[in-house]
Amino acid sequence: MRFRAKIVDLACLNSFSRVINTIAKLAKTCTLRLTVCKLYFIVSDKVANGGASMWCELCQGNFFDEFQMEGVAAEHNEIYLELVPENLSRALKTAHNAKAVKIKLTNKHCPCLRVAVELPSLSSSSRIVTHDIPVGVIPRRIWSDFREPTVPDFDVSIYLPVLKTMKSVVERMKNLSNFVVIEANSSGEMNLKIETDLVSVTTHFKDLGNPPWASEDECQNSAQGRDLESMAEARIDIKKLQQLLAGQQVNPTKALCNIVSKRVVHFILLHEDVSLQYFIPALA
Repeated sequence: MRFRAKIVDLACLNSFSRVINTIAKLAKTCTLRLTVCKLYFIVSDKVANGGASMWCELCQGNFFDEFQMEGVAAEHNEIYLELVPENLSRALKTAHNAKAVKIKLTNKHCPCLRVAVELPSLSSSSRIVTHDIPVGVIPRRIWSDFREPTVPDFDVSIYLPVLKTMKSVVERMKNLSNFVVIEANSSGEMNLKIETDLVSVTTHFKDLGNPPWASEDECQNSAQGRDLESMAEARIDIKKLQQLLAGQQVNPTKALCNIVSKRVVHFILLHEDVSLQYFIPALA
């Protein structure tokens, strides 16, 4: 089992750092799955237990100048590691003007991801700062616990408003309640609502648009009498929504959410190099 990779291009390094920062805001620990073409960061808290889950996918060719790996076996050419993303994020913070960053799986005293940051220096020799990040190697028998989550049959799919706007609304609401109701319909309308004994606040968003796949399902839905104006809603933990918006450094080109009424809200953030899915379970 071997893995080594190198980033030389500063823009690639910065965007990789942004992805890791986002993940560090969403999860205390996560699984890193390495394949020949892709890296995946996975959090699979069982939604049934009230935990949010995440699936983030990166094409290695968009970030790394060199990338070599050998999995646990020829027919299972993958590596699954458990790590604390905050540790990786910290290591990359020392690299914002680096000449190169090398990442390598080592096993001196325990399995580690070694991040070697080559910094520019005034003399001819360069300075290298190394960080050893402890990782756990996940045995093959439980790999199946980390499969891509299936997209549930949603009632409504809608594009999200500008994430910065949504973030400031949610931050204000968080001071008033621990829960937010997110509701949307197939006419491009979405509301964020909080209701407590003392206060009820609703923010309305209009003309957001619904993704094209929604209309295909919608044809079937409307045939079964689903009204384009009728709202699907889910009540979720406002902190989990705020974490997603606060950690957002990926600047997605598309952001949308699918609502399964009273069950789960599924967020999808798409960027040309990264896709991030985040599932927040509904609360009764």
